[in-house]
Amino acid sequence: MIVNAILPVKESAPETAKTILGAMLEKGVVDALLVPWQLPAGDNVAPTLVNAPARLAEVKIWAPVMPINAARAVASLTATGNKPRLGVLLRPCEIRALVELTKLEQASLDNTLIIGLDCPGAYTVADYARMTRQGIDPTAELLAQAADASMTPHQSYQFREACRICEHPIPQGEHVAVKLGIFGIDDGQIMIQARKDVAQALGLEKAGEPAKRKAVVDKLITARTEARDAALADVQRQIGSVEGLLAEFSTCIRCHNCMINCPICYCKECIFRTATFDHESDLYYRWADRKGIVRMLPDTTLFHLTRLNHMVTSCVGCGVCTDVCPSDIPVAAIFRTVGQKTQAIFDYTPGLSLEDELPLTTFREDELTELGTPDRHEFSFNR
Repeated sequence: MIVNAILPVKESAPETAKTILGAMLEKGVVDALLVPWQLPAGDNVAPTLVNAPARLAEVKIWAPVMPINAARAVASLTATGNKPRLGVLLRPCEIRALVELTKLEQASLDNTLIIGLDCPGAYTVADYARMTRQGIDPTAELLAQAADASMTPHQSYQFREACRICEHPIPQGEHVAVKLGIFGIDDGQIMIQARKDVAQALGLEKAGEPAKRKAVVDKLITARTEARDAALADVQRQIGSVEGLLAEFSTCIRCHNCMINCPICYCKECIFRTATFDHESDLYYRWADRKGIVRMLPDTTLFHLTRLNHMVTSCVGCGVCTDVCPSDIPVAAIFRTVGQKTQAIFDYTPGLSLEDELPLTTFREDELTELGTPDRHEFSFNR
């Protein structure tokens, strides 16, 4: 059972949310919290483990920046067991990534309480730093628009592309124990939806869901879905052939940043970080004799195609892969474009439910029979 409550904002929505987090620690709802912590320079945040209420002062709730997908941090804290009761404050894409990691047995929700945030969007780490150094408060600017969810970024900066096309701005699912809402909430208020046992521990008084919240959230989702469809259609046109796909990855410098920072790439030993592709020197010359030309190093495109094949059904579109690409390759948009079609085949939306079977780990003998007997062209990028 979920309890809705409306709390008055004293100083700001983030400060009010901090009091909720502090109460969760003080009343023993959780023993520790994973929260976005303001780093000493003040121009970035990082997921940080906190177990003292007094240290919550530096927490930056709703700071519009995502240096990593924090599901990775939750995996580190829970994969081998977590005896303390851990509360994790996450954006919707981070929650969805955590659900996928839990299904892949790379994280555990035992003794883990998920606290979800309405997400206005985020700037890149570099843009967020520039804004704060210029004296701009990006958090306050976005929260001022939360009542109608217009979510217009600062005139000199844009949201990350992944945020501009994200159709999941609010936390969803029964696995989310607490939801902190700002969309469609009257100025001076914050909404908290909590599991009954948490609500009782915090002494929350039941209230109805704000009348305009659904309409405001639906409007935001519609706008972002339209932006998503337009953006992915553009990518589809660009990678509508093998040549187009090769062109998109032509500037890849093989740094593997996208893989390292992806919350879903979970292999403890990746084949691309082993000696598998350290070939005997003579082999390169034999390839050159056969083809007349060999790119050095030759596995760059294979790396991206293998990643697509391995985890595209679980891609939650968080966009961190694009953020960390030094060559500005639209990795996230490519993965979302391919992922949208692949996920539709399996009727699977990653991260929305713990009950939905993971296509990667589920085998059915009669699977995909409606596609017929595939030939070499049937799964081209045009389809």
